[in-house]
Amino acid sequence: MIILPAIDIQNGQCVRLSQGDFKTAEQVAADPLETALSFQAAGAQWLHMVDLDGARLGKRVNEKIFADIVRNTQLKVELGGGIRDMETIEAYLALGIQRIVLGTAAIRNPQLVREAAEKYGDRIAVGIDAMNGMVKVEGWLEESDQDYLNLARQMESIGIKYLIFTDISKDGTLAGPNLEQLQAIQGAVSCQIIASGGIHSLQDIINLRDLSLYGAICGKAIYKGTLDLREALAAAQAVQ
Repeated sequence: MIILPAIDIQNGQCVRLSQGDFKTAEQVAADPLETALSFQAAGAQWLHMVDLDGARLGKRVNEKIFADIVRNTQLKVELGGGIRDMETIEAYLALGIQRIVLGTAAIRNPQLVREAAEKYGDRIAVGIDAMNGMVKVEGWLEESDQDYLNLARQMESIGIKYLIFTDISKDGTLAGPNLEQLQAIQGAVSCQIIASGGIHSLQDIINLRDLSLYGAICGKAIYKGTLDLREALAAAQAVQ
């Protein structure tokens, strides 16, 4: 299992939210690039980034920060937030972003997701963010009528290989991931599943690894010190 430490950007700063609420934004690190370099020094190979301003506005906002990190680290960057058209996808891939995460587009514009998957293959992932099993969109500000498992199956059917699943009620709470829903989505599709939301401790990493998930995104736990990134990376690679 791979570990993806997370950097969420709002107004140019590294922040974390609680349950996706923009009003709860808390700055957790001084400098995005320095933070990325610290993750690299700990042994991380991947970095998960979110343009929170982009997610809310539906356009590229913090592009310069992402470009700086791609240019000045050896990390593979996975990026989501406000990516709603092919032009944006292509611009980010041209910057050297390794994997693009589409969220709202999966509901609002599945044809875009299909086209992106056909053109760029496993460099396209879909983020499925759910509250009580129902998918939310537009930076988690609006609820859709889609169940998370139904959406997962649809995304698999149009060629998506990577799904990032977030239980919004767990996100930023350090209350542990939703193992039940993660196990359900892992069993429902053949896609590679990345867990996001609620990770608190090393035991959470072990529990996710034991579900045979592809990856786990760790944010607040690293910043708050309840999870050591080096230990998490080692546990994720340990033989079950």
